[in-house]
Amino acid sequence: MNSCIHCGISFDFYEQGYIFIESNQISQHLTSEYQKMNDYIAFTPYSSLDMVQSELERLQYSTDLRMGLSRTKRTTRLIDLKTFELRFNEKETVNFIQHGQFVSYLQPIISLNSKELYGYESLLRTNDPQINLSPGKLFDVATKTGLHSLLDQRAREEAVKARVGKVPAGTKSFINFLPSTIYNPDFCLQHTFKIVEKYQVNPEDLVFEVVETEKIEDVNHLKKVLDRYKKEGMKVALDDVGSGFSTLDMLELLRPDYVKIDRSYISNCDQDQGKIDFLKEANERAHALGIITLAEGIERIEEAQVCASLGYDLGQGYLFGKPAETVTNPEIISIT
Repeated sequence: MNSCIHCGISFDFYEQGYIFIESNQISQHLTSEYQKMNDYIAFTPYSSLDMVQSELERLQYSTDLRMGLSRTKRTTRLIDLKTFELRFNEKETVNFIQHGQFVSYLQPIISLNSKELYGYESLLRTNDPQINLSPGKLFDVATKTGLHSLLDQRAREEAVKARVGKVPAGTKSFINFLPSTIYNPDFCLQHTFKIVEKYQVNPEDLVFEVVETEKIEDVNHLKKVLDRYKKEGMKVALDDVGSGFSTLDMLELLRPDYVKIDRSYISNCDQDQGKIDFLKEANERAHALGIITLAEGIERIEEAQVCASLGYDLGQGYLFGKPAETVTNPEIISIT
């Protein structure tokens, strides 16, 4: 399990200020420009980020070093040199992760039985037309630089806020979360629970959806995370079942409220008996456990017809509506 050491820590790259370094053998890393604060920490002024880059190049092979920047001569929070370098190389994206404006786009989810709106999945987007950063890029950089917990918290908050004044009570919100960012469910999820309370959202209207399941190795820990959500009255979903880690065997181990079938099994399923067989088995096994089934990535009427005929409860995809910043009514299409 990862450490909480960088969770939620903001780290800014000022145009000028002071470079701080820390090491048990600080003297061997110093040049004449540095001033020692104590036996472990020293600092030097810099007047441009190019100077910071030069120091990184000079110190790049120092495995025991921690580094940080400050506007003043006061010591600042220091991080290991490798993480500092990764953040420096992606400083524009890192800055946006920490301070940029986000918004949640909403994609409709419908009942395949009643053809009525069931809920919306909240999808993170940047709220600045001049910033061209995809969610994939944001989460990739956040993961590499130790800011994935911070970004995941911000994404969850935006998703909860997106309901306010837009999504009526009783309509579900499906909200993605990264289980690898939650080291201690009782502690790490308090931020989310406080946000739900702050915006006066009914916990029963929220479905927290596991993503990156192919990376989860500790199933018992993931179950504790899901159970913690359930304890607060919220629902949980397992995403991308059928790919990577998310096998059908996980349904009985984790007992989610919802299961979302990987879109690779939905695409052109009407033309592939192997996909139909898998979809049938997945639906039957889920229903036997009392789990609601959702087919995602539906783009063609024929795919919707197959899923409906197999007894899937819910459908999501471009056939019914694309993600949008404003609430959109789903395309109600006859699929029978």
